[in-house]
Amino acid sequence: MTDSIEMERKFWKALRDDKTLMLGVTGAGPAQPMTAQFDEDTGHNVYVFTAKDTDLVRALDSHQDAFAYFVAKDHGLFAAIDGRLTLDNDPQMIERLWNPFVEAWFEGGKSDPKLALIRFEPGRAQIWLNDHSFLAGVKLLLGRDPKQEYKDKTAEVRL
Repeated sequence: MTDSIEMERKFWKALRDDKTLMLGVTGAGPAQPMTAQFDEDTGHNVYVFTAKDTDLVRALDSHQDAFAYFVAKDHGLFAAIDGRLTLDNDPQMIERLWNPFVEAWFEGGKSDPKLALIRFEPGRAQIWLNDHSFLAGVKLLLGRDPKQEYKDKTAEVRL
C-alpha cells in the first residue's frame, strides 16, 4: 500500500531542495523551466519571479488552470501537478521572497517595470518514486516481480 502522506512529504522536500520545475498554463503552449520559491506563511503555494513579457505571464488573465512537472535531481522522484496560476505582484510578498539571484535578473530591483511575481497553487499531483538502484536490479535477478515492487512507488495526492 502506498503511503501518500510520505510520498507528498518526499515531493515537497525534493522540490524545496532542487527548486526547478517546468511550469505552464493549460492550453497555452509548452511548460517553461522556472525557479520555485516558498513562503512558509502561505502553505504549499509556489512562487516564481519572471518577466511580464514572457509567454507564461501573457497567457494569464486573473486566474488560470496550470500544470507543473518536476523531476528530482537524482531522478528518484517525478511529479505531475495540476493547479492554478495567478499574477501576484504583492509588494510585501516580493519583499519577503527577494534575494540576490532574483536581483541579478532585474536591473531595476524590486520596482523593475518588467518584474512579475506569479503564484502557483497546486491542486492534485501524481507522484512516482524511481527505484533505480543497484538493489532494484538485484531484486529483479532474484525473481521479484517489478510490477508488484513498483505499485507501492506511486501515489495521487491532494496538495
